[in-house]
Amino acid sequence: MSYSELLTDWSLGLRFEDLPDKVIENTRLRILDVTGLALAGSGTDFGRSVKQSTLELSPGGTCRIWGSGESTTVTGAAFTNGALSQALEFDDTHNRSIVHMSGPSVSAAMALGERDQLSGKDVITAIAIGNEISCRIGSVAPQQFHRRGFHPTGMFAAFGSTWLAGYLLKLSKQQQVNAAGIVGSYAAGLLQCWVDGTQSKFLHPGWASQSGITAATLGKNGTTGPLEVLEGRFGLFASHLQDENIALDYAMLSDNLGSHWESENASFKPFPVAHVIHPYINALLRLVAAHTIKHEDVARIICPVPEYQVGIVCEPVAEKRRPNSDSHGRVSLQYTLAEALVLGKINKDSYASDSLTDKTILALADKVDYQLDDTFPGPEQFKGQVTIELNSGESFTEVEEHNRGSRENPMTEEEIMGKFTKNSEDVLSPDQQQRLAEKILTLDSLSNSADIVPLTVGN
Repeated sequence: MSYSELLTDWSLGLRFEDLPDKVIENTRLRILDVTGLALAGSGTDFGRSVKQSTLELSPGGTCRIWGSGESTTVTGAAFTNGALSQALEFDDTHNRSIVHMSGPSVSAAMALGERDQLSGKDVITAIAIGNEISCRIGSVAPQQFHRRGFHPTGMFAAFGSTWLAGYLLKLSKQQQVNAAGIVGSYAAGLLQCWVDGTQSKFLHPGWASQSGITAATLGKNGTTGPLEVLEGRFGLFASHLQDENIALDYAMLSDNLGSHWESENASFKPFPVAHVIHPYINALLRLVAAHTIKHEDVARIICPVPEYQVGIVCEPVAEKRRPNSDSHGRVSLQYTLAEALVLGKINKDSYASDSLTDKTILALADKVDYQLDDTFPGPEQFKGQVTIELNSGESFTEVEEHNRGSRENPMTEEEIMGKFTKNSEDVLSPDQQQRLAEKILTLDSLSNSADIVPLTVGN
């Protein structure tokens, strides 16, 4: 039996009542998080360009763009809302695979839920399916796609979105297997934008969301796709990882499926930056607060890092110390720690154009160095350590074993709610924020999930 068949047997047989309470609770919080992120992203230059493009390509329809309420098609809404959710690099991440799974899953399921007037329980179940499959596919060869310049979200979340769409469209087993085979041709996401700080990576959650709905619809209507799209001779892993020495952990696709939820190992983000930088930010800010450190007193900042992180957030050093844009800065360890120390915070308003050219911040970025440390854990645990050496000769070190927002060091519901409130404040009034949050956090009680969408639009 192929892995597509195994995943399909599980997904099509799942019911809301089969979900553990913790998965239901976390899924509601992930919907809240993604919705707030999309509202924040809608006010960016990137967000405005995506919305305008969608309205030109897919005007009218039964679905709406969050925040503005303009009408578009189901794929237009899934694409736009998914893309907006990553505009600030603030969406959750599965630690092992580094796939941002919730933006694509939430935007796809909510778009289908709006068009087809689906229940809240169906939408929650579909998102849980999409998130779990995205994380499991991404865990077969962790970091191997990243290091080759492929964005895990663009690659793996397209599959998750397909299985969730198939669940909501009530596909047969053969239709769903075909849909999975089809979406393998859509799964994509180059990371060349990391070189010059451009925005194409932020489109990937939207493409994954749209691709999943499209592939599922094609499968429903009889288009065929390869049975072994994951493990086959020209499948996802063989085509993208052309190295026989790479160990592929296919057991991650099916072991304990339904009893172990790998997606629960995904972290919420307290900072709008690449997730592996988070523990370094917290360690640095704790040192600054504990020892009243001022930027002018700093001689050097030293950060041990595992090898897999170097090409993501540390190298090339010249690029990382002089980011061209906010998106460039969000994947720079050196620049991010410098801004955090000088300004005392990293939040949704960070990486402003004035900060990116600030001589004080850039001078401090030149003092941030990384060192390879092979004792640091792999991607399943985001650990950070910061040593600040002062001009006086004093030196202080702080360690964060697990990033804030992870399963081991979780954000509270109040913190996630606070993040939603901050992200949506430019679109919604406090009363509107409260009504929307209450509706999302009781989604499983709604007979029609589409009731949520009008609440995303401010007056």
